Amino acid sequence: MATATSTAGRTAWARNLAAPIRGFLHAEIGGSLILVAAIALALLWANLAPHSYEQLWETKATIAVGDHRLSTDLRGWINEGLMTLFFLVVGLEAKRELDVGELRERARLAVPAMAAFGGMAVAAAVYLLINAGGPGASGWGAAVSTDTALALGALSLVTRGRGLRARVFLLSMVVSDDLVALLIIALAYTETVSLTALAIALALFGVLIALRFAGTSWRAPTAILAGFGVWLAMFESGVDPVIAGLAIGLVTSAYPPARDDLERTTELARSFREQPTPELAYSARASMTAAISANERLQYLLHPWTSRVIVPLFALANAGVHLDGDLLSAASTSSITIGLVVAFVVAKPLGVLAATWVATRPAFGGTRPTLTWPALAVTASSAGVGFTVSLLVASLAFDGALLEQAKVGVLLTALLSPLVAWLAVRAMRRLPAEVRARQLEGTAPQIVDLSDEIDPDRDHVRGAPDAPVTLLEYGDLECPYCRDAWPVVHELQEQFGDELRYVFRHLPLSDVHPGAQMAAEATEAAAAQGAFWEMHERLLHDHDALTIADLHRHATELGLDVERFTDDLRRRRHAPRIARDVQSADASGVSGTPTFFINGRRHRGAYDGAALAAALRAAALRPVRS
Repeated sequence: MATATSTAGRTAWARNLAAPIRGFLHAEIGGSLILVAAIALALLWANLAPHSYEQLWETKATIAVGDHRLSTDLRGWINEGLMTLFFLVVGLEAKRELDVGELRERARLAVPAMAAFGGMAVAAAVYLLINAGGPGASGWGAAVSTDTALALGALSLVTRGRGLRARVFLLSMVVSDDLVALLIIALAYTETVSLTALAIALALFGVLIALRFAGTSWRAPTAILAGFGVWLAMFESGVDPVIAGLAIGLVTSAYPPARDDLERTTELARSFREQPTPELAYSARASMTAAISANERLQYLLHPWTSRVIVPLFALANAGVHLDGDLLSAASTSSITIGLVVAFVVAKPLGVLAATWVATRPAFGGTRPTLTWPALAVTASSAGVGFTVSLLVASLAFDGALLEQAKVGVLLTALLSPLVAWLAVRAMRRLPAEVRARQLEGTAPQIVDLSDEIDPDRDHVRGAPDAPVTLLEYGDLECPYCRDAWPVVHELQEQFGDELRYVFRHLPLSDVHPGAQMAAEATEAAAAQGAFWEMHERLLHDHDALTIADLHRHATELGLDVERFTDDLRRRRHAPRIARDVQSADASGVSGTPTFFINGRRHRGAYDGAALAAALRAAALRPVRS
């Protein structure tokens, strides 16, 4: 929970409990470091004590309820059980992007989806070409799927944490990639299928969808039971049950909290403060939870576990391979090892680029890409990392020596693809400035989140009218976080000069700040006498002193016509002006203060000087196009 001194905090109207795309990427990239450590540990273990390594993961574990038994080894419980949660989180993030993120404009989904399909098709074709007629041909499914964690980690490493759009594109692409890969597992690597169990899984999945329209009091426990039932039925059907995770994630909607829900939560919290009973505590907590979408609640709970525990545990159980001279000699000439390396490191990036070019052609009704072609080349190279699904498929297609050769190929992709991506970054940075500019002009603009365009005749604006970058804030004059943000805004204006204009709009949160509405009207009364910014700064500085007497004192010290100022407040002449700002905030999905928009694009995350300055510099390179 944020404290009053944190510039990254939010008021009780905070929009998200779970971090959106930036938080997802941050956790995924942090998890990739743990994943690399787990791979190294698995290799050390398998080479120093190979017998104990295999003995542990092949230990049988059984769950029995009456006459019904679920039995597999520890590796199977990880691969088919815990990994279901990993694919659930991937599906949740994809659905969040579809509902409220970059992909809510459906036309933008076509390009990364086509890129994923193209990369997979070319990779599979090259692998089959190398392994035609040989024992490795059956493992073509291991050559198609990108590892989400390692690919995002590699991209972040080579771009030094920059390039959010590239990471969003890669994430969108690998979700389609994972979906197709799981379908490949279900269709190509399932030997026997129980139609009865599969029908039960589909019926329970229908129950999950229907629960979206049910009451909130019993929906969550019922959904958990139905979701577990889907997994159990898939396990019994013979189809890999990890598919259940991705499917459930893709039907779990994301949405911003409604203003009515937030107001009800505030009232319940206030009631609990006045009468701290267990009933009111439970009601307030339940109301807060219900205000946030199930999608974001699940991500908040599961993502740290999947990225930093489950996937590294999967690596520990599957990446161990005894690298002796015989295996290395066999792998160096193995069509399986060579096929996997060429498919991922060479064929897949080329397939991604070719499919993206086709998908963006006007002749096919395509839209402009969201990335420049050099940036897309870096992203495509990062996508050439195979691990999680590749090892899953390899364990289904091979055993013995062939499986060991496949593991060597998969591990090599994790080393070579980041190297290719790094070389692509080096080449991109040497491009002339005019070439970079032409590339930027050929990309699609970012989706604008701001509902009402800036009107210089109505909005309060500081800075050059024609500045290439606009920073807009929705603020509350009684909010301590807005007070903390005000010096940051001043520093940014000094730092960027004529390159930046600043706009302030009112969002008084009257349910938590009773003096905010009157303070907002006082600044507008001062604006009528040409002193908006002077009054604005005074009230932010003294946000705990907003009585009528305090407002009169400020007006007197500013040399305003106090009688006119008082009459404006008494008649509430400027209340409609405040209401229009609040309506624009609602239309833009704003519910907390301070909330910033940069060139119409909502700024998410911290709003300290460094974070905002970085976002402003990025916007200066890509001003919003009309």
